[in-house]
Amino acid sequence: MSVEFSGGAEGPIDLFARFSLNQQTVKQWSLPELADGCARAGVCGVGLWRAPVQGYGVAAAARLVRDAGLAVTSLCRGGFFTASDPKERSDALADNRAAIEEASALGTDTLVLVSGGLPPGSRDLYGARERVADALEELAPYAAEAGVRLAIEPLHPMYAADRCVVSTLAQALDLAERFPAERVGVVVDTYHLWWDDTIGSQIERAGSAGRIAAFQLADWVTPLPAGVLLGRGQLGDGAVDLRWFREQVDAAGYRGPIEVEIFNPSLWERPGAEVLAEVVERFTTHLVHTR
Repeated sequence: MSVEFSGGAEGPIDLFARFSLNQQTVKQWSLPELADGCARAGVCGVGLWRAPVQGYGVAAAARLVRDAGLAVTSLCRGGFFTASDPKERSDALADNRAAIEEASALGTDTLVLVSGGLPPGSRDLYGARERVADALEELAPYAAEAGVRLAIEPLHPMYAADRCVVSTLAQALDLAERFPAERVGVVVDTYHLWWDDTIGSQIERAGSAGRIAAFQLADWVTPLPAGVLLGRGQLGDGAVDLRWFREQVDAAGYRGPIEVEIFNPSLWERPGAEVLAEVVERFTTHLVHTR
């Protein structure tokens, strides 16, 4: 299912219609709780993660969200393409084919990819990115047959060594542009890209070519926690100009879902309904209301 929202002058109701809750933001909720909580709150879209979906059952998860009236705006995650060992590479490709099939079964056309870090002992960032390109070349036709678009997500440079050698939107676009736009796009994630002083021009570049496959929100707060993975901030708590990002992706022609994806243990310790209500309030304050 391709989730697209019509353009034109947007007011608060139109923007909220684009709101999507990523499952990780309320990790404490089971899939049935997520579906029920979103339906009760009038939320129309959810971003799902593979592990909890697999645990519940892909077909059962697809029925659950469909019966709740929810659109699956993305599935996270595929990727981890950078292994130099042939067996590891083959396993990664097989896992990504399974991810494509899961995305299709869930009714989403967007599979988010985290490219993978440097192989053990390697310092060759260029070679690692070329292995990402090789994997995309192999997987893109398979994904197209399933009606799924591969969405390359650049991660903040602090993750380049162990998690994602694609650190900027420019690098993601350099990879994506080797393939048709309807097959490979990019993810604009505020948490990972807010620091880049070329981001405005790169969003314009992505939008002009129809490459923006997903738009995700989280704030940047300091100090970062040990391990840094779980340090995303609630909207409005940090340094990111969220409204500016929204205006940039809108100006670039993106009319798809706006997905809030926050990995934060302090949010997971609270009741899910309370967190969702706060996220919606922050979304309205920092993305919808005029300055």
